[in-house]
Order: sequence, then structure tokens, then C-alpha cells
Amino acid sequence: MAIEDHLLTEARNPLSDTLDRMSASEIVALMNDEDAKVVVAVRAEAAAIAQAIDWTADRFRRGGRLIYTGAGTSGRLGVLDASECPPTFSTSPDMVIGVIAGGQTALTRAIEGAEDNSAQGAEDLRVLNLKADDLVVGIATSGRTPYVLGAVEYARSLGCATVGIACNRPSLLGAVVDLEIAIQVGPEVLAGSTRLKAGTATKLVLNMITTGAMVRIGKTLGNRMVDLRPTNEKLRLRTRRMLRELAGLDDDAAVQLLARCDGQLKVALVAALAGVKPDEAKRRMETYGGQVGAAVRGESASEEEA
Repeated sequence: MAIEDHLLTEARNPLSDTLDRMSASEIVALMNDEDAKVVVAVRAEAAAIAQAIDWTADRFRRGGRLIYTGAGTSGRLGVLDASECPPTFSTSPDMVIGVIAGGQTALTRAIEGAEDNSAQGAEDLRVLNLKADDLVVGIATSGRTPYVLGAVEYARSLGCATVGIACNRPSLLGAVVDLEIAIQVGPEVLAGSTRLKAGTATKLVLNMITTGAMVRIGKTLGNRMVDLRPTNEKLRLRTRRMLRELAGLDDDAAVQLLARCDGQLKVALVAALAGVKPDEAKRRMETYGGQVGAAVRGESASEEEA
């Protein structure tokens, strides 16, 4: 019996056995019911996902990077999540990196055989000059993609922490990583089409990891994205609006304070909320690791997390 015969992600879903004879409304209802199972499956891995968030935040604080590696849909999702971090959290493009088997061409076109090359998985990480402070997340729905296995094994050989995201358990990937996240969403409506439930589950987990880690390192105040660079008119207006709403300033006062803080919203927030001058606000931001709340309250990041 082939290995694929044991994979839940390759199994036939009896609920969609007559899929080709269903009406559009029936297809929508079935897929919606199946998608509802994804949230439950992700919740079952909550503890492991939280651990991945803490590991990621810890690496960011050390100057390390989060690196996703995957093939096909899994690789595209990693690249997508990485590409959304700079505009959302004002991070540098090399803080979160997505690596896909077959390179950039594979984002829009299938590269046959790319996922089967374990040596290339290692090579694609080698050129990134991995350091022990980096965290490598291998994404492979099947849990057995050679490209991903080669990548995470190479990362571990350099002392990097590794996380594996799969939709099968047990899996080869789960056996070689430091932390396994196995989201068991069950058979797909379209047998083997893991861009469906498995893809949705993977996207949810990646959203949690990067958003959670960015929150932990001080990229937000409450639920506001306060670490932004006002590089265009839309962002300048958003910066002023947040300063007005969070600090209770009128627009003229917000404009003046931002000018004195070199346009840095986080510094302006600390100045306004703590009642200190911009120079002192900048000093506090440095002292408290960019955590606006901690800088305002005079608490260290470690005290906040205790």
C-alpha cells in the first residue's frame, strides 16, 4: 500500500461522494459545513501555536528571523504571510521570509518535481545565511514533502529552532522538527485538493503566528497597529487619527506633536500619554524595547510578561 493511502489529506470524503451531481447551492452548503471544521481543528493545536508565537517573538527580540519554507500551496501561503508583514507592521522585508520550492516562478505556475528535491530545500536556506537565532517553519500539508524535510533538517543542523505545520499526524515532518503543529482537518471535499480546508487551516495558523509575535514585541497598542511609517497621505491621516483617538488630542495638536517626534507615532503616543517631552519619549522607547504600553507605565518588557 502506498504511503499516500495512509494520509488523511488524500482520503476520500464520503460526504462529497456525489459532488459532480450537486447543484451550486449544494456545493456551497457542503463546503461551508466542511470549512467550519477547520476552526475546531486549529483550536485543537492552540497550545503548540502559542508556543510558536513565543518562539518567534523571542527570535525577533534577538535579531533573528522567521523563515517559512514550503512547496505548492503551502509555499505560496508562507510567501503571502511574509509579504504582508512589512505593510502591516512596518518590518523590514528580511524579518519574515517566505521560501517556496521552484522559486518565484512557482508562485503563479506549478514547477513539476520541485517539491521532491530535498537537497534544494537545504540549498535555498543555505543562501539565506541562516543563524542559530532564526526560526524555520516548514509547511507541508502531507507532512512528508522532501523539499521541506531537507530544509528543516538543514536548519536544525545549524542550531535553528524548527516548527512543522502539517495536516496529518503522525508525519515525517513532525518527527524531525522541534515543535509540531498538526491541524487535522479531515478529507477534502475534492479528494486531495489541499488548497481547500488544509490551505485555510494553514493560513489561519500563519496569521496567528506572525500577528501574535508582532503583538508580543510591541508592534501594537491595544488592538491598534501603531508601528507604521507615514509614507503616504493615507498613512499620515491614519497616524493623526490614532494619535487623536488614543491620546485625546485635537488635530492641530496631533500634527504639531508628530512634527516634534519626527513623524514617529509610537514616540508621539508615549510623549502624549506619559506627559513627557519627545526626547524623553524616545529614551523610554529604547529602554522598554519599543513597547508603548510599558514605556508609558514605566514597566520593562519582562515585567509586563511576568
